[in-house]
Amino acid sequence: MKIEDESQDRRFATTLARGLSVLRAFRPSDDGLGNAEISERTGLPKSTVSRLTFTLQSLGYLTHARRHDRYRPGPALLALGNVASASISFVELSGPIMQRLADATGTLALLSVRDRGRVLITKTWRPQGVSSIWLEVGHRLPFKGSSSGHAMLASLSEEGFAQAVAEAQGHRGLTEEIARAARRAAYTQLVTEGFVIADPDAYFAANIHAVSVPFQSRDLSEPVIFTCGAMPKDLSMERMREEVGPKLHESVRELERIMGQGPFLTRHDI
Repeated sequence: MKIEDESQDRRFATTLARGLSVLRAFRPSDDGLGNAEISERTGLPKSTVSRLTFTLQSLGYLTHARRHDRYRPGPALLALGNVASASISFVELSGPIMQRLADATGTLALLSVRDRGRVLITKTWRPQGVSSIWLEVGHRLPFKGSSSGHAMLASLSEEGFAQAVAEAQGHRGLTEEIARAARRAAYTQLVTEGFVIADPDAYFAANIHAVSVPFQSRDLSEPVIFTCGAMPKDLSMERMREEVGPKLHESVRELERIMGQGPFLTRHDI
């Protein structure tokens, strides 16, 4: 399926899109960003970035809290994030379920959403008293070579799948053929086992094993992905298949029951 270039649509607000790309450039591990760094991450000219950061800082979406040459997310973004979290009911309801799962399995539990051509971590639940892997909120995972990415590819509609592949722009060697093969394999796993495990030999990071399950909320137009991950020494393939995967599957089913939803399983042609 051919995706129309949205930027060519008369309804597309290019300046707004550029401003949002500036906000998306920030990562939790950043100690602020200067205009040159933002320009490098977004691909926008530094002069354009300078105007955008000034405007966003004036509106409270960016701040010059400590070092006036570097920007950080501002209070308006915090307020916007809290509004979004409160308005999407499953986020709060999933918290106790996923924390119990993290504690019971000793794994890092994650909630991820599609962010154009990547999968963006939006929530984490760390097991109490156990060291966990380094993934954090704001980290973007690739579609190719991650359980979260494969689960997302399997659960998107055909239109969403085509758009995701186009927006990935070949990231980590992703082609439509590779993406469709991953989509088919992940869908088969969802049907037969109820969870997705990407091949650890082809995983994007050698020090991570992970298992994922999609969830479709009535509040959102696309599925989100719940994942449990840990270092391979703590999360073997056998343990993923026999313990953690089934527990993650049941945790997501519990969330669906609480929300009065039936089990989610894509039924489109893959």
